[in-house]
Amino acid sequence: MVSHSASQSTSSMPDLAQVSVITTCYGRNTHLYNLLSSLEQGSVQPAEVIIINDDADPERLAEFALNIIKIPTTVASSPKTEDSAKFDIGHNRNLGAQHASQNALIFLDVDCIVAPYFIEQFSLKLQRHPEALLMGQPRYLTRPLSSEESLQLKLGQLPTSHLDQISVYNPYRFNFDPSDSIPSKPATDSDSDGTLQTALQQTEDYGAFWSLCFGITRQQFDKIGGFDTQYIGYGAEDTDFAFTARSLGIKFYLSADVAYHQQHSVSRPPLNHLDSIVINANRFYQKWQHWPMQGWLEQFVSMGLIDWQEQQPSSIEIIRLPTKKEQDMAHCPNAPFV
Repeated sequence: MVSHSASQSTSSMPDLAQVSVITTCYGRNTHLYNLLSSLEQGSVQPAEVIIINDDADPERLAEFALNIIKIPTTVASSPKTEDSAKFDIGHNRNLGAQHASQNALIFLDVDCIVAPYFIEQFSLKLQRHPEALLMGQPRYLTRPLSSEESLQLKLGQLPTSHLDQISVYNPYRFNFDPSDSIPSKPATDSDSDGTLQTALQQTEDYGAFWSLCFGITRQQFDKIGGFDTQYIGYGAEDTDFAFTARSLGIKFYLSADVAYHQQHSVSRPPLNHLDSIVINANRFYQKWQHWPMQGWLEQFVSMGLIDWQEQQPSSIEIIRLPTKKEQDMAHCPNAPFV
C-alpha cells in the first residue's frame, strides 16, 4: 500500500468530506488522471482516494493534491476466464472497501469525471440517508477529452457547461432534468437544514442500478456482503449487488449528481465479453431465478451464438464463438455507451 499526496500550505487546504472514494482500473490511466483532476477541483475533497491499481505512474499520482492510497490488486479465488485474467472489478472494490478509513464509501468507475458538487452532495446525502444505496446521474461524453482539455480540468479551468455540451444522456435509462443537478434550496424537504441540495428520488427499480457512481455506508456495504466475486469479467455483478440490497430491505435512491462517463470504444452487442456474460447470467439465474442482460442474450440468440429462452431454468450454453468479421462489425469506436 502506497500513499501519495501533494504538499500544500495549511491556508490553502480545501474542505474535506469524511468519505472514502474507491476506484479501480487497469490500462486506463489517462481516464484515472482525469478522474483525480475532477476530485481535486471539487467543492470539497474526499478524505481519501483509494486506488486499486498496478500500473499507474507514482510520479503522476503525486501531482494531485489529494490523499491518494494506492493498493496493488491481488488474485481472487473465483474461477477465471481470459476476459477477467487481468481485472476483477468486484474483488478490487471489496479490497478498496476493506482498506477504507471512512464510514461513507463512494465508488467511482475510473471512467468518471465528477461534477464539482458531486462529493459534497453525496457526503450530505449519505449522512441523511445512512440506510440507503445511492446512485448518481451519468452523462456520456461523445469523445475523449483532448490533452488540452485534460490540462484545463487539472487546473480547474474546464467548465461543466463544456462537459455538458460534449455529453449526452442514455435515453434508455431514467434521467433527471438538468436543473435537478444544480444545488438549490429544497422547497418541501422537512429534513432540510437549508443546505443547498441536488435532487434525490427513491425508486423500486433496483434493476436500474449501475455501479459507475454510487455511495453507501460501510454498515450497509458489509450487510450486503460486498460484491459477489463469483461473477467474473463483465456483466450482472451490479444487478446482483442491487438485488441483494433489495432482499435486505435497503432503500435505493437516484441522485441527480452528475458523473461524466469518459468515452471509449464499445461493442454492440458486447461480443468481446460473450464468455463472461454467459457465465455471469448463469450465476445470476442460480441465485435469483431471473435472467439478467436479456437484451444482450436475445441478440446472442439471434446470431446463433447461444441456446437460450427466457423461460428456461437450465444453464445457457455457448453454441459457437463470434467470428472476427462479426466482432469487427460489432465494434463501435465512437459510441458513447453500449
